[in-house]
Amino acid sequence: MHVLALSVELRLPGCTSLKEKRSTLRPILEGIRHRHQLSVAETDFNDQWQRAELGVAVVSSSVTQASEVADSVERFVWSRPDIEVTGANRQWLEFDR
Repeated sequence: MHVLALSVELRLPGCTSLKEKRSTLRPILEGIRHRHQLSVAETDFNDQWQRAELGVAVVSSSVTQASEVADSVERFVWSRPDIEVTGANRQWLEFDR
């Protein structure tokens, strides 16, 4: 089993309230859930209007497949014209057998 945790930090320049922020993030979160069947959540900067961090969990039987799924998620997030990606980080989780 291979587990990859992906975090993507975003800047939301058009948001002027938390309500606007949530309405901007909702299609991104739901798009990741439905297109890729992954767990995703807003994980940081919850009280800031123009910043967000998304956390995505990828579980796969191979490293290659997990990496390809994470690549696809990143491309999906980068394709959004209303946000700016300020950073992305991948962390592999290790398991002792």
